[in-house]
Amino acid sequence: MEGGSSNNSVPPSASFDKSRVLDVKPLRSLMPVFPSSPQNPPFVCAPPSGPFPSGFSPFYPFNGPQPAPPDLNQHTHTPEPLRSFPAPQSNGKMSRDGNADGSTGPPAKRPVGRPRSSFSSQKKAKKDLDFTLSVVDNNFVLGITPAQKEDGDTEVVNSVRMRFDALRRRLSQLEDAKEAPNGGIRRADMRAANIMMSKGLRTNLRKRVGVVPGIEVGDIFFSRMEMCLVGLHSQTMAGIDYLIVRGDVEEDSLAVSIVSSGGYDDEAEDKDVLIYSGQGGNVNNIKKDKQAADQKLERGNLALERSLHRNNEVRVIRGMKDANSSTAKIYVYDGLYRIHESWVEKGKSGCNMFKYKLVRLPGQPGAFDVWKSIQQWRQGFSSRVGLILPDLTSGAESLPVSLVNDVDEEKGPAYFTYYATVKYIKSFKLTEPSSGCNCRNACTPGNLNCSCIRKNGGDFPYIANGILVGRRPLVYECGPSCPCIPNCKNRVSQTGLKVRLEVFKTKDRGWGLRSWDPIRAGTFICEYAGEVIEKVKERQDGEGEDDDYVFDTTRVYEPFKWNCEPGLLEGDGDETTEQYSIPSPLIISAKNVGNVARFMNHSCNPNVLWQPVAYEQNNEYFIHIAFFAMKHIPPMAELTYDYGTSQMDEADGSDAFHGKKKCLCGSPGCRGYFG
Repeated sequence: MEGGSSNNSVPPSASFDKSRVLDVKPLRSLMPVFPSSPQNPPFVCAPPSGPFPSGFSPFYPFNGPQPAPPDLNQHTHTPEPLRSFPAPQSNGKMSRDGNADGSTGPPAKRPVGRPRSSFSSQKKAKKDLDFTLSVVDNNFVLGITPAQKEDGDTEVVNSVRMRFDALRRRLSQLEDAKEAPNGGIRRADMRAANIMMSKGLRTNLRKRVGVVPGIEVGDIFFSRMEMCLVGLHSQTMAGIDYLIVRGDVEEDSLAVSIVSSGGYDDEAEDKDVLIYSGQGGNVNNIKKDKQAADQKLERGNLALERSLHRNNEVRVIRGMKDANSSTAKIYVYDGLYRIHESWVEKGKSGCNMFKYKLVRLPGQPGAFDVWKSIQQWRQGFSSRVGLILPDLTSGAESLPVSLVNDVDEEKGPAYFTYYATVKYIKSFKLTEPSSGCNCRNACTPGNLNCSCIRKNGGDFPYIANGILVGRRPLVYECGPSCPCIPNCKNRVSQTGLKVRLEVFKTKDRGWGLRSWDPIRAGTFICEYAGEVIEKVKERQDGEGEDDDYVFDTTRVYEPFKWNCEPGLLEGDGDETTEQYSIPSPLIISAKNVGNVARFMNHSCNPNVLWQPVAYEQNNEYFIHIAFFAMKHIPPMAELTYDYGTSQMDEADGSDAFHGKKKCLCGSPGCRGYFG
């Protein structure tokens, strides 16, 4: 619960007089807090008050007249557009939610340097203005129209998010390849967001109460900057986002979204109720260098109070602990809430703080409650409904894979032998002898003396936590022939499962695969294990006709863009092809021998991609099919990939091809068939 509240009890509101406790003036006297002059934009349109890490500049504003605030007397509130991110003015205060990425560590410091000359500043301002004026034309080239910037949809939101993460991965790769200057803080997410915003690659700029187009309940985000780019929450640090609306006499504020980034370890917490703390006052931090003070009924706190009386919907984003980082958080959109009550209580420092009770609107898909259920399964507080086996791999994998059926009475899939990797009849001979890399410790990004890095075109294929940077014709990993240490970061696909998977019974597509853990885009999931078979043999004896567990690299797959696109990053003009290059066709059957990948279903709009990976042993190399997350995947979302279509089917265009199967993925762009 936010602000250290230990339970969900709410004191009677009649026992508190907010005006007396906090000496708050009448609402009309608070008007200076919300200036409406075009030269002085409302507080809600400003970013947090810095500072920024080394190498970053504030997001310069997109110039334009300030729109008139909407009329509160109308039944539907037309929210004020988010016009710009003007340059922040430091006031020495920290927001209630810590750093821009939700971490609680010390804020990044802006390096102190000599000011620019007036002439150079004017030149830069003119250059920025010229670039800003050209953004409209660039938007058509980059695929986001002005209308889509104001109001997005699922396709536009997904495009923005995938572009952002591809750019973030590429920036992280470049940062890993060189030492951070003077111990500077590396913030690839902020750099990526700066570039995206400057090029107009964002959507849902128009602030609104309620649902944001293209964003679903349960969607997860690994950066606050990502939420800003798609219009879910426009504040990079502040926990309360609001808009200014016009009433009969004066302007007023309404809360549109909040980020609750506190801890949620109390099992007694109601999944549909959030007790949220107000902002300001430093009421929970008892430090000598910061003086605690009562919170004030202004800005975000005032907006929440007004939303209590207006009874408008408020979007709630919950910040959860990231298991892969001690400071980072994962943000889950938990849907729409309404504020039912507010009161004042003492914080840890003894000063007064505001509390707000928010209750989730019924009928929405599960989001935070899914996280709470998984946490209880892990800790053994509750049993998994429909559990058949706690680990169907019998210890063959580094993490257990549970088998669950809460749909019908089927007790499990047909018998097969669990095998964690691919079984080759023969390997691909190398044209030139090689004994692997010559690294004695661990392969280091940027070390061109490493032969494995040179095979990958001079780039290290992975960044922190084993995240794949981009699709490549063939990723070369260090193998048994390499003298580097076993936990070298270039052995990602060989070190077992990274997320806790579950095989479950679907309602209409047999058995499927999903994860207990949130999965970040680029995360290794598993490889496709099974027996390598020959195409000629398959056709002669009809072995593959009744085999639903075949992976075939000769099939035709729908093209898609996943890597960082050229032009987004200055000086990064080389585009690595995303077309796979495999020496000879690879067909793997998992009918009799396989792993969890055999349960991954097809989708025409998948969330998983496959990538060929090779590593050497005894002057031979073996190709493996590794699966990586295409996008951020929430817990318990089904994992799917594109099965592709037969080349013969593509050639004759016939709908009567005997190998074709009806697709039940249900996605908007469903082809209707696969195989």
